[in-house]
Amino acid sequence: MVSYHIVYQGGLRCEATHDPSQVKIVSDAPVDNHGRGESFSPTDLVTVGYGLCIITTMGIAVQNENILLDGTRLYVEKHMSTDPPRRIAKTVVRIDFAPGVPRERRQYLERIAYTCPVAKSLHPDVAIEVKFTYPD
Repeated sequence: MVSYHIVYQGGLRCEATHDPSQVKIVSDAPVDNHGRGESFSPTDLVTVGYGLCIITTMGIAVQNENILLDGTRLYVEKHMSTDPPRRIAKTVVRIDFAPGVPRERRQYLERIAYTCPVAKSLHPDVAIEVKFTYPD
């Protein structure tokens, strides 16, 4: 179990603290939802968390295989529903792998995008689209 604490600062802004490390992040409601949009929104953090979970889980999976993912880049998009209730309707991720990922391990890594802990925690109504690119 990991704990966090959150302080509502007013103006639709919050500060969250990761209790073990004391690292802080600030969230802001987006401009299209009455906020200032000066930081990540809560739904941004869900979407970014999904991308972070994908690459972290991939890194764990290959750390003993001499496969380096250093330099791999992920680009994540969040699409909100246009109809009530307000929710994440779709998440699109593009993973541009660093050179050197063996062809025989690619399908294994790609499967992780759909089975990492955050992917398994998202509501089934959230459409997930993941694109994988390799330099070779």
